[in-house]
Amino acid sequence: MNAAVAPASQRPAARGSFLLVLAEGLIGAVLVFIGALGVGWLAPGSALNRWPSLVFWRIEIPGVMTAVVALTAGVWVMFSAWLRLGRYLQPWGQSMRALWIALVVWSLPLMVSIPIFSRDVYAYIGQGRLMRGGFDPYVDSISVLPNWLQLGTDVMWADSQTAYGPLFYWMAAGTVALTGLNIEASILGFRLLSWVGIALVMFYLPRLAKLHGVNGVKANWITVANPLFLLSFLASAHNDALMIGLAVGATYYAAKRRGVLAIVFLVASVGIKPITLITLPFLALLWAGPNASWPKRIRYWAYAGVLTIALCWLMGLPGGLGFGWISATLSAGSGYYVIYAPLGFACYVLFTLCSAFGLGSEWVLSAVGLLGRVAGLAIAVYLVFKGSYSRLVQRLLLAFAAITVLAPVVHPWYLLWLLPFFAATGIRDDWQSLWVYATVGFFIALGCIDQMFVWDFNNGWKGTLQLISLAVTIISVALLLCSRATRRQLAPLMPRRVMKWLTKVSAKEGTTTRAGDPPPSGTTAPPEARS
Repeated sequence: MNAAVAPASQRPAARGSFLLVLAEGLIGAVLVFIGALGVGWLAPGSALNRWPSLVFWRIEIPGVMTAVVALTAGVWVMFSAWLRLGRYLQPWGQSMRALWIALVVWSLPLMVSIPIFSRDVYAYIGQGRLMRGGFDPYVDSISVLPNWLQLGTDVMWADSQTAYGPLFYWMAAGTVALTGLNIEASILGFRLLSWVGIALVMFYLPRLAKLHGVNGVKANWITVANPLFLLSFLASAHNDALMIGLAVGATYYAAKRRGVLAIVFLVASVGIKPITLITLPFLALLWAGPNASWPKRIRYWAYAGVLTIALCWLMGLPGGLGFGWISATLSAGSGYYVIYAPLGFACYVLFTLCSAFGLGSEWVLSAVGLLGRVAGLAIAVYLVFKGSYSRLVQRLLLAFAAITVLAPVVHPWYLLWLLPFFAATGIRDDWQSLWVYATVGFFIALGCIDQMFVWDFNNGWKGTLQLISLAVTIISVALLLCSRATRRQLAPLMPRRVMKWLTKVSAKEGTTTRAGDPPPSGTTAPPEARS
């Protein structure tokens, strides 16, 4: 349920506190921009490499160290601004205007920064050039392009297929056609596509949340305003924002029983990244309605399936791309693992044991990957048939989560595929919210430590640079927890023992509150109802 909006007379410092919110987030984003100058991913063919002013930031060790400090401090200042914005927006009955303003202001430096945390955007540029050259991206790899290394693409994609849909390949081709050989202009083009995805989430998520009795402002704050979302989809320029924005729209239209429009949105999402096809059977059930008999459910599965196949066939006609995305999707991410994914860690343990006992380990990755896919698919199939209509979106979410998490590769932005659906169906003000904060914090810190660019001749310093980033993270978290406003915001989410300790600490410091602080415990609005 939504709390009533406090009258302006009861919020005398509202304007000032909102300016402080905007300023803090903007300072964080500017620091990220500065840090990216030194340790962001810059293509070898970029004209920026010839700028004398970047020599200090990218080559001289004092400059690189400064960049690492700026980048790491910047993401944590953005994290603090996100929490402050949440305090400002409470009670959650306010309009979306403040959220939109904050999002635009914080995004400006990220739109023009050197990419950080990932260089996938350079692969997008290469794939756009493949399309422009008349190649088939499901058959030909980036290595067929002349001087492809100058584009900044990771060498792992040199002879690999990528699991993108036909619609995105045409978007990539259009972006490259408009920007020509200017790499920075192409990056800006892909960021603008990401902005379209962000706008779709901002528009449809509150509507989907309302159907579940969840406040839309809070859902958007949790999802779109958090620093991991902005850094992954704007600073890194990932196309996932467009994919998930279309998927959220598809789910909303299916829940409103506008099935044809829902399938159109879903096919467009699959045209960006095919992973969202997993939601199709759930959307068909939403379309069928709450009291549908089994014959009616089967009939609507048939309607949705036939319409999806027809639209995917039409989508694959231009350029003769067909259904090549199916094989590309099945083979994507099968050559490596990441240790922080559950099955990635299992691969690491098995590789270590095989090495310790002198056993062959060539089977590990393929076996664990296959096991994960089978388990994820089994969970998804079970959820299709088991559960109430009122929890269909939650069942969709759990199936999507199973397919996503039960893989050897789970990148941080993959978790952002799931976050809008979690937010729409209700994230409680307890350990669930705390888990979101901890996850966002972990992955923005990991991005700074693990995904910094360092020239080969400075590689001996990389361990030191990572330790510097870790130290800045520890100091930033300590400063956040020393803030009375932050402690008051987090205290109700903590286990009782921790909450008692925080209450004692706050009591010693006094109980006077400042503008922008959350109300005392017990005066906040009750958590939203869950479907």
